[in-house]
Amino acid sequence: MPAGEGLSPRERGDIAHAVRTATELCGYPFTVHISGADEETRPYAETLHAGLPDSDRAVLVFIDPGANRLEIVTGTEARRVLSDDDCALVALTMQSAFAVGDLVGGTTSGVLQLAEHARRPTTVHTDTP
Repeated sequence: MPAGEGLSPRERGDIAHAVRTATELCGYPFTVHISGADEETRPYAETLHAGLPDSDRAVLVFIDPGANRLEIVTGTEARRVLSDDDCALVALTMQSAFAVGDLVGGTTSGVLQLAEHARRPTTVHTDTP
């Protein structure tokens, strides 16, 4: 999607649904920001992340479609369960979708994949009878 083209209400709804589902799935607040950056992408994304409520736990996915840039910023607490390798793997998957013009599909699946990586495993076995 070229910079300047907006998302339809349905596309915004799809992304918002993925963000809510991801947050419910792992307990960490997710935010997706799609826009251009007037400066270097990483520092801009980090500034956006710092302004989020509960930024220590938050995960920000910043996408600049016009510059073909993607940044995933995690807070200090979220980083304990969501490694740089996890983020890099998800970023590759998202960029593959973006390369074929699927901004919304790549965004929604990427957010959900991040949540899966950050999700604490369910305890199946305990020592108590």
